[in-house]
Amino acid sequence: MEFFTVLIPIFFIFGIGFVGQKMIGFDTKPLSVMAIYLMLPFLAFQTFYKTDLTIDYAMMTFYTVGLALCLIIIIYIIAFIRRYSVKKTCGMILASAFMNNGNYGTPLIFFAFGEAGLHYAVILMVIQQLLMCTVGIYYAAKGSPDGGGIKMALKEVVKVPIVYGALLGVIFHLFHIPVGGSFMDAIEMVGDAAVPTIMIILGMQLAKISVKKLDFAPLSLSLGLRLFISPVIAFVFTLFLPIDDLLKQIMIVLSAMPTAANTTMYALQYDTEPQFVSTATLFSTVLSLVTLPIVLYVSSLIYG
Repeated sequence: MEFFTVLIPIFFIFGIGFVGQKMIGFDTKPLSVMAIYLMLPFLAFQTFYKTDLTIDYAMMTFYTVGLALCLIIIIYIIAFIRRYSVKKTCGMILASAFMNNGNYGTPLIFFAFGEAGLHYAVILMVIQQLLMCTVGIYYAAKGSPDGGGIKMALKEVVKVPIVYGALLGVIFHLFHIPVGGSFMDAIEMVGDAAVPTIMIILGMQLAKISVKKLDFAPLSLSLGLRLFISPVIAFVFTLFLPIDDLLKQIMIVLSAMPTAANTTMYALQYDTEPQFVSTATLFSTVLSLVTLPIVLYVSSLIYG
């Protein structure tokens, strides 16, 4: 029962965007661009500016990149067997390889593991954001109908400011460069607004989904990868990483999160299967109400 209590505010914010889109009707693309380019960089800066870097962060980076790479390889194998187009393959990657460990996973980890778990969850969230803003945008741009292939995709990646926000945060932290109190307050205001803004935009995009246009075969594959195969791969990683049991549990739980909200914005921005990606986000989010309690229970039996 307490598990569903922590989900109520999360789904309430999704619902604000959903109802607003149904009643008013917004152009979601400029809103998503605003969140990506004007808000997320400040969230990355403040997180890395305030965080002491340890060997655990190297392990978390290895886990995040390794998990995504394993899922991407599986998707390429499926795409080869089923002869998916480049656009469909990129859409599958956006829907399956990146999990929502920010506006969904972080509050859940706080509920399940407290302040100690929250510390790990925030770092994993930012690492995941950086991965989505590089690898995720690479595949979003690669699958764009505008063409351009790898060259255009790489050009798009270097335009994303969240990477530079994180790098600046690390530099300012390592060299102890002070940031004025009022100026830091302004940075935190913008950064803190990023997560609820993304959640509202996701709700708006979900409101535009047409069930009649569902492609059930790739959708089923995407949901299976995101909710079932991903935590199994994460468990294998935890067997070899030199980290404490709490972090191992958190890694497994976060790997089972539904499709990331950001990928919906990227798919929308570059027109790379936005209908499919947003549908996967909706269905994986709903199904996670059933799958996540199971993953939490099993992970607690293993590392609790």
